[in-house]
Order: sequence, then C-alpha cells, then structure tokens
Amino acid sequence: MGASNVDGKATEEEVPLKEGSSKKEAANVGDANAAVSIRIRTRLPDFLNSVNLKYVKLGYHYVITHALYLFMVPLLMVVAAEFGRLGREDFGQLWEQLQFNLVSVLVCSGLLVFGGTLYFMSRPHPVYLVDFACYKPSDDRKVTREIFMDCSRKIGAFNEKSLEFQKKILERSGLGQDTYFPPAILRVPPNPCMAEARLEAEMVMFGALDELFEKTGVKPKEIGVLIVNCSLFNPTPSLSAMIVNRYKMRGNLKSLNLGGMGCSAGVISIDLAKDLLQVHNSTYAVVVSMENITLNWYWGNDRSKMLSNCIFRMGGAAILLSNKMKERRRAKYELVHTVRTHKGADPKCFSCVVQEEDEEGKIGVTLSRDLMSVAGDALKANITTLGPLVLPLSEQILFFASLVGRKLFKMKIKPYIPDFKLAFEHFCIHAGGRAVLDELEKNLNLTQWHMEPSRMTLYRFGNTSSSSLWYELAYTEAKGRVRRGDRLWQIAFGSGFKCNSAVWRALRTVKSPKLSPWADEIDSFPVEVPAFSSHDISNWRLGACLH
Repeated sequence: MGASNVDGKATEEEVPLKEGSSKKEAANVGDANAAVSIRIRTRLPDFLNSVNLKYVKLGYHYVITHALYLFMVPLLMVVAAEFGRLGREDFGQLWEQLQFNLVSVLVCSGLLVFGGTLYFMSRPHPVYLVDFACYKPSDDRKVTREIFMDCSRKIGAFNEKSLEFQKKILERSGLGQDTYFPPAILRVPPNPCMAEARLEAEMVMFGALDELFEKTGVKPKEIGVLIVNCSLFNPTPSLSAMIVNRYKMRGNLKSLNLGGMGCSAGVISIDLAKDLLQVHNSTYAVVVSMENITLNWYWGNDRSKMLSNCIFRMGGAAILLSNKMKERRRAKYELVHTVRTHKGADPKCFSCVVQEEDEEGKIGVTLSRDLMSVAGDALKANITTLGPLVLPLSEQILFFASLVGRKLFKMKIKPYIPDFKLAFEHFCIHAGGRAVLDELEKNLNLTQWHMEPSRMTLYRFGNTSSSSLWYELAYTEAKGRVRRGDRLWQIAFGSGFKCNSAVWRALRTVKSPKLSPWADEIDSFPVEVPAFSSHDISNWRLGACLH
C-alpha cells in the first residue's frame, strides 16, 4: 500500500485491476492482474456534521461554565506549594507582625463585619412558593366538541357560516373532549347574567382556595396580601372582596384586584406580590388567577371575535407565597426573576387584542391578524432582558459575537438564538392556542418533551387564561419531573400588548401530589394531538346539551 500524505489531501494505494477492465487500462499496466499505483482523493473527517457539532458545543459550554474553577485550581496549587515551604520561624514572624498591628487588624475586622451586615440587610427578601392549587370543575361541566356545536346551534345567535367556522376552529384548536364550561353557557336557552357570572367566579375562586388552605394548613386570617386577577369580569364589590367576605380575613389585609390585563396577568400578580413581600416582613401572600366566561361569551357573527368562544374554558388557580424563613423548609420553589415587557406604546401592539362591539352592538374580544407577529416582537424584547440574567456565559458570548459580526462587521449571518434549554429544565408556556405553541417551539428550539405540559394542558383544560401556567406546572409535578435545583420558566402573553416571565428554582424534589387536577388521570398522558381532528363533529347536530 502507498503512503498517505500527512495533510490528508490525497493518498496513494495499490489497487489490483479487476477482470473486465478496459483495453486502455490493460495497456497502462501490461497485465490484467498487475498491481498499479493510483491516486485516490479521500475526504477529510466530517467535523461539521450535526453530531460532531453537538459534542463540540457541549465541550465549549463545559469549558466556559467551569472556566473559573479551571483557572483557580492551578493558582491554588501554587499557593499551597508556597505555604508548604513555610517553616515555624516564618509563621512566628507573621504572628509578631499581627501583634504589632493589632489596631489595623481590629479596624479591618470591624469594617468586614459592618460591610457584611449591611450587605445582608440590604438584600431583597427571598420569596417562596409554598404551594398552589388548580380548580378542577365537576364532570357535569364537561363540554365535548359535539356538545359545543350543538349548543351553538340551539342558541340561535350564529348563522351557518359562523357555525362552520367554529367547527373548523375546534378541529384545529388542539383542545380535547374534556374541557369545561360554566353552567350558564351550557343551558338552553343560556342565561348570561350577573348572578350566573358571580356563581362561576365563586366556584373557581373558592374551589381553588379551599384546596390550597387544605394542602398548606395556613389559616385565612394569616394572609397579609391578597391579589386577584380576572381580565374581563370586574364586579362591585370586587372579586377580592368576595374572598375576604367568604373566609373572614383580617381587616388590615392588603387587597388588590387586577382587571383588563389579559392572559399574562398571573405573572403580573406574582411580580406585584413579590414587591409587597419586600415591604411587609414575615407574612403570606395569596394570588388568585382566573377568567370568567359567563358574561364574556360572544353572541355575534364577527369571525375575529369568535375565536375566543372556541378556545377559552373554565378554570383558575390559587398560589401561596411567603417571605418567612421558616417556610423555606417546606416550600416547593423560590422566585428568582420576574421580567415584564409592555409594548403598549406601539399602536399596532395596543390594538391587536381589543374588547369592543361589532356592527350589531354585540360585545366581544377582537383578535387581530397581527397577533402572532406582535407576540413575536414582545417575546424578543422580553428574552433580550431575561437572557443576561439566566443564560450561561457561554451562550452570552456566542450571542454577543453574532451581534458584533452582524452590526459592526456587516457579516451576512443569521442572528444567534440562545439555547434556553441550558438555562431551564422545565418550560411552562401559556397555552393560548396551538399556533402560539408551535411558533414558540420552533423559535426557541424546544423539544416535544419541553412542550408537553403546555400541549397537554391545552388539550385537557383548554385556554384557561392566566391560570394555564399553573395547570402546566401541576402537570410537570404530577409526572414527577421536578428535582431539587431545577429551574422553571413561566412565560405568558396578554393584551396591551404584554409578554411577562417568571423564573423559579425548585427547593426540593417534588413528589407527585395527591391533590392535583391531573392526579387521577396523569398515567394516560401524554396523548397524541392530531393536527386535524374531525372526531365526528360532522354529526354535531346529534349532540345533547345540558338543560
């Protein structure tokens, strides 16, 4: 065999000429069986394929992440070697010098103690998530796609084109057959009145709070801060006042009621509770996130307003937060960051989700065609702020290098999208709809496993507005996936337009809870959600409504 070139460009090999070769080849060698030297150009190893790049990138991240330790180890070894050379006389001389400079030592020690005390006193109070509860309606509130279409027809408010449009939306929505509606909508004829809306609110809020107080053992009178968010239903007295009245909470309670802030209001409430817990020491805060459907069902034929009818469902959650150090032992998570992004200054963003009347004077929520692009811009702004707080240094270097190459050197390269899987183990993305989840999965380069809590929540409970993040976290816990030290990213979008994020760190390994909306059926998930699900909706006229 011939020797290979060191540079790998070409090698010489002796190859026997096979029988049946051409006359030209035989003439060159003189004998059909003679061995000849021919040049064969071999390829270099494919260092740029996806598998090799994967390991190269993993190695790069490991080196950058542990760079401090890698540089400190040789330094510590040098210091240890120097100390090893010191004898008793050297230590004696050092002690004598310290005795002669006793005042300096005491002053330095005092300054260190004062600085340490000032640092720890000025640090923000840690905020712990003790536990949370999600409301699960009773089975008589379930609405299948067939029941939904049958009720829509019997109501008599929709024409045939609108009914067909709703049917197509349901088939592509990603919702399953076990979502829930309030009784006022399921009745024929429906009864959307203030009393029914209050009944729905009481079922959701009190159902979630009863479970929360049962799970934590905290008494209602111990609560110092109460925040309730419900975007479209804001009665007088307020929803927070209804809770205070029901549980006989104390008179000096700090109570707030947020309205009109869309599906991201849950994260806003968490951020507000965090700020209040920095002011009020040693207390509990309860956040209740929900939406009300009874008085916000659209009864017209404007397609831009009919989408909310098809995807929004009944649900809510209650969350117990605390800044008490003793609660750290049993708390599930610690709040690490909250990042809020508001794009309302842009008219296009402000008007993409609007509650308004149609041409016939019927009120509904209009969803603009620009919603997806607006959500993308808001997400970009939010993660630009969040990224430096959570991403490892290795990802920040790559992002900065990409930015410099494009902006400074005018290089035609794609913007580098940071790998947020290196920053978080779990993702709770607001289950606003299939299209939103698909786009986020693609743009953030997430796997099906990461998207599973969001997709299964949309399938099982529908879009429950601001509370959907907590159904997703409940799914992750029910699957037994949360380990101590895991980082969790909650991200939601809302009218205005807003994109808000909350980052949590697990303080302990969370076992599958007995009280959970997924407890009795978690083993049947995940399920495959087809892109198009007919499921005999063509026979929706045969369905039966609840009376």
